[in-house]
Amino acid sequence: MKITIRLNALIIIIMALPLFFLAGFAISANGKGNGYIIDHEKQLKVDQPGPHDGGGKTTSFVFFNENKDAKVSFRKRILHPGSSIGYHLEEKQEIYYIIGGNGSLQINGKTIPVSAGDGILTMPGNMHGLKPAGNNDLTLLVAYPNN
Repeated sequence: MKITIRLNALIIIIMALPLFFLAGFAISANGKGNGYIIDHEKQLKVDQPGPHDGGGKTTSFVFFNENKDAKVSFRKRILHPGSSIGYHLEEKQEIYYIIGGNGSLQINGKTIPVSAGDGILTMPGNMHGLKPAGNNDLTLLVAYPNN
């Protein structure tokens, strides 16, 4: 009888192993615990007012927000007409990369037109803000250090 119970238990364990492996793949489907994370934009969409008191309506996609060990913040932001990233003092290096639309960058009292394909690196100690031109969206990627 002991042999039968042990044999049955062994058969159940052997049959269950593929389920454990599949569960492991489901848990790590986004790569957590495997040296990478994949975030899907459609799951990150949040409507927000413009940052730094920019006002208006923006759409933000904060990537990798759940990884508290990340050394860099990375997001996509859509500035809708009438919104902006408010004029503010930059405390860290920050990169804006314009991926769609046209807008105007205010930096240290100057206004500079920007459009898709423009990269902007702001250094600590500089004032800057950004807004879309006219009645169109301005879409950008933003990266800055978390420290």
